[in-house]
Amino acid sequence: MSAQRWDKVELTASYTLLTILAIELLTRLGLFTMFPLPPVDMVLSLIATVLVIGAFWFARHSRKARFWIIGFAAATQLAPMVIRQPVLLFPLLGAAIPVGIMLWAMFALARKGHGTAPHS
Repeated sequence: MSAQRWDKVELTASYTLLTILAIELLTRLGLFTMFPLPPVDMVLSLIATVLVIGAFWFARHSRKARFWIIGFAAATQLAPMVIRQPVLLFPLLGAAIPVGIMLWAMFALARKGHGTAPHS
C-alpha cells in the first residue's frame, strides 16, 4: 500500500513538470510574432511541444518515458540559450542544486517500494 502512495507522488510530480513544460513551450510558441525564434529553436520547441503534450497519453504508464520527455524538453529550451549566451550558464549552475535535489527525490520515489522491505 505504501508503494502505491509513493507511485502517486511520483506520478503527480512528473505530470506537474509536464504541465509546466507544456505551458512554457506553448507560451514561447505563442509569442513567436513578438519575439521571433531562430529556426533551430522553433523546430526543437515544436518537437518538444508535441512530445510533452503527447506524453499525457502515450507515457501515462511509462515512468522512464516521462523522465526522458521531461529531460528532452528542458534541454531543448536550455541548450540553445546557453550556446548563444554562455554567461547564462552561471545562473543555471546555481539552479542546478535545487534541480538536482528534485531529480534525486523523483528517482528515489520512483524506486521506493520496488525490491525494498516495507517500513513500519
